[in-house]
Amino acid sequence: MTVSLVGDGVFLVAMAWQVYELSNAPTALSVVGVAVSLPHVTLLVLGGVVSDRVDRRRVMVSADAVRGLAVGAMGVLAVTGAIHLWHLIALAALYGGATAFFGPAFDAIVPDLVPPGQLAEANSLDQFVRPAAFRLAGPAVAGLVIAVGGTGTAFLFDAATFLVSGLCIVSMHARAIPASAGSGEAGGDSGLDRAREGFRFVRTRVWLWGTFAAAALAYLLFMGPTEVLIPYVVKHQLGGGPETLGLVFAMGGLGAILGAVVMGQRGVPRRHITFMYVVWTMATLAVAGYGLARASWQAMTAGFVFNCFETVGTIVWATTKHRLVPGALLGRVSSFDWMISIGLVPISFAITGPVAAVFGARTTLVGAGVLGAAVTLGGLFLPGMRDIERRGLLFRSEEPGAAEPASELAIGSL
Repeated sequence: MTVSLVGDGVFLVAMAWQVYELSNAPTALSVVGVAVSLPHVTLLVLGGVVSDRVDRRRVMVSADAVRGLAVGAMGVLAVTGAIHLWHLIALAALYGGATAFFGPAFDAIVPDLVPPGQLAEANSLDQFVRPAAFRLAGPAVAGLVIAVGGTGTAFLFDAATFLVSGLCIVSMHARAIPASAGSGEAGGDSGLDRAREGFRFVRTRVWLWGTFAAAALAYLLFMGPTEVLIPYVVKHQLGGGPETLGLVFAMGGLGAILGAVVMGQRGVPRRHITFMYVVWTMATLAVAGYGLARASWQAMTAGFVFNCFETVGTIVWATTKHRLVPGALLGRVSSFDWMISIGLVPISFAITGPVAAVFGARTTLVGAGVLGAAVTLGGLFLPGMRDIERRGLLFRSEEPGAAEPASELAIGSL
């Protein structure tokens, strides 16, 4: 994961810079964003079903192979000077489709590798490595690689990291979970029946579907603006180059690392749902800081705050899922998490360009942060959202071998 995410961080900067070299309009990067996110969303349920039926390592290796080939093709086209915007759109769609299989399998394999009592520490380690590689090392490397060898070299660098990732995954040994075990609910053997089983589990638990819905609305508001307009603001309004954009993302990585270190030391708080929503609200509000920035260091500060609080909330969320969702259902629940949470992201990318053309890039970022924060905080007040917090269910499942608490099952049956 570490090596692959360094490559992904390089890819993040290289893709944005390549698009703005081909077209200076934010709409162009919006279209690429739609190309990545639409197949990702569309295939997530299938990815979740597959990750609960097939060896999760095989799913991850196959997804890495497809993504590595897609990024490698971008690199070859860029190095030879033959790249056009439609190439990026088509290859980005292939990349997004493969990610729909990798994400659920990665989420679901964690409890296969880690004892239940160490999941909080494992998720903190995950959230330490992820920003260190993706948001800190990757963008910093990208700025140097692009400045020296161009975007094509950066794409090829990322493609090589997928090979390393695949070799590491092959060497792992995970505990196999029987396909029929762990759900506590009747389900058939077909993919559709298994998807329905996962959906039934989600819809009877407010803490799951409510958080998915709150995330979907928040991502609709801020995901497109942050991905599309931050590179635009850095290049056209702050006067920075690829190195500056890399540093803006890298400071976000430092913030996320700090959040992961603190959570790794302190653990998940008792009022974990309340805590999670409050820090996510603060993170989303920080998006407005990108629009208010008048100097590069101010954009870096906004990135630091955003990623720090986002990471803290994500550690709590991942630990809650891993402890309270049965292992045999985790791939499907994770796929619903991804699908619903990012389900409106293609729309977010599609409308960012036109909205920024009317209101301006800075105003769009400020509005996205303020409105997104209000929506996020609203999710905390859904009826029943904090029931598992009040009952202390998360901490009853800490012991090794503990199943989902009976009280959680009772809540789901109402």
